[in-house]
Amino acid sequence: MKGKSGDKIHSDVWIHTHALVDAGARIGTRTRVWAFAHILSGAVIGEECNICDHSFIEGNVVLGNRVTVKCGVYLWDGVKAEDDVFIGPAVVFTNDLKPRSRQYPESYAETFLQQGCSIGANSTIIAGTTIGAWSLIGAGSIVTKDVPAYGVVWGNPAKFQYWMCKCTERICFEDSDKFVCHCGKIYELDTEGKKVKLCP
Repeated sequence: MKGKSGDKIHSDVWIHTHALVDAGARIGTRTRVWAFAHILSGAVIGEECNICDHSFIEGNVVLGNRVTVKCGVYLWDGVKAEDDVFIGPAVVFTNDLKPRSRQYPESYAETFLQQGCSIGANSTIIAGTTIGAWSLIGAGSIVTKDVPAYGVVWGNPAKFQYWMCKCTERICFEDSDKFVCHCGKIYELDTEGKKVKLCP
């Protein structure tokens, strides 16, 4: 259906007059869909999301709650995002590792965006990758492999730079395998130095 300003396809959903939301799309309460966005039938979008101008969401896309999709982002079949994910403007996703014109695979590679991760503007995410919880991808990066939880990566191809807390303070382990952030959260580094976990 074509949205009109103030349309309610679900209680408390706002759709701009120039947005297009197909029948069969599921959109949670307090989500806002802005001008020239197009959401296909079958797409699932959670509560309190912000779908910005000129975005496109295919029918096999699932977004959690409080997800931000900035302007000029196209989410293809196979993209799944948990709660609190930020997708910056003009981020590019792929879903076919061997594309040919008018040849359609039986299924598409899944790209999984874990809770709280942030993807900087104009980055490219290669299909089949997992972006770890509360990680951050620097603007303009080309992500070709999984990003660890709490990791900060950037570059072409994107490479690990350092660890970062949910509050965005840099995590520095120095001579210890534990770090206490000023916000009170405690992190632990595994013995191989490749994973960080938030201590209970």
